[in-house]
Amino acid sequence: MTTTTVVAAGAVCWRLVDGAVQVLLIHRDHHGDVSLAKGKVDPGETIPQTAVREIAEETGYHVALGAPLGTAEYLLPGGRDKVVYYWAAEVTAAEFERAGTFTPNSEVGAIEWAPLDVAIGRLTYERDAEVMQRFADRVATKTMRTFPLIALRHAKTVSPSDWHGSDATRPLLPQGRKQAKAIAPAIAAWAPERLISSTAARCLATLEPLSSLLRVGVRQTDAISQDSFESEQDDVTAVVKKRLKKRVPAVICSHGPVLPEIVRQIAQGTKKGERLDLRRASSLDTASFTVLHISVDDATLVAVETHGPLG
Repeated sequence: MTTTTVVAAGAVCWRLVDGAVQVLLIHRDHHGDVSLAKGKVDPGETIPQTAVREIAEETGYHVALGAPLGTAEYLLPGGRDKVVYYWAAEVTAAEFERAGTFTPNSEVGAIEWAPLDVAIGRLTYERDAEVMQRFADRVATKTMRTFPLIALRHAKTVSPSDWHGSDATRPLLPQGRKQAKAIAPAIAAWAPERLISSTAARCLATLEPLSSLLRVGVRQTDAISQDSFESEQDDVTAVVKKRLKKRVPAVICSHGPVLPEIVRQIAQGTKKGERLDLRRASSLDTASFTVLHISVDDATLVAVETHGPLG
């Protein structure tokens, strides 16, 4: 992407009605088209954060992101490039009831829930239909409903050479505290229900802003600490196995040397995960994270994506 590229984000919003999948279509009066929920990234905003915000603003639905559906890229009338990042996003029965009747707004004249096969044909743009088809492929393989396991590396920390206490007590630098605050809204886009941390101070501090934002407590364990890993007293296997069994959205915050094993164990515990080369996904910079999307129905590793702090 160039500095002039317009970046946007959105989702294929879906729900189950009597066992059948329906998807959400957006009717925009000022464009005279039928499209998907999406919008431009605001300054200082992460792309996943944009997707969730735009869906809420355009439709009234508060969603958690599912697995990514790729991008749509095209030229705007003025000649600028535009790229839109898409995810799947389930509108639960409870959220559908909470949102109530849709009220038209400046962006959207009407919304329409349509059967998946009908919706693909109703979209104005081929690029949107291609994104919808990717979702249809997930439906066909019964992998549209997923839960995320998010492997997070702690934020920027005081160097060991500048710290005279134990390694586990090394604090975040001011830059690290800014990183931790910046990534919290991005991770929150997947609405994790469990926050698991190494006992090291730098991991706990990295999760503080996210914990406050979600109002979810942090569970700490030596099983994924760097000290335990280097002394071969860790139990990454048990931590990952429990998270795969529970099948709820979770963050696992750990250290550079430990994260490749965490990601490897997640991949091995899923269907098709052992086929993937996840070296890049597990070699994370500080305050970066990899989201592994796993099918609720059969534990297939559906998709993997990696994000980091802005700047």
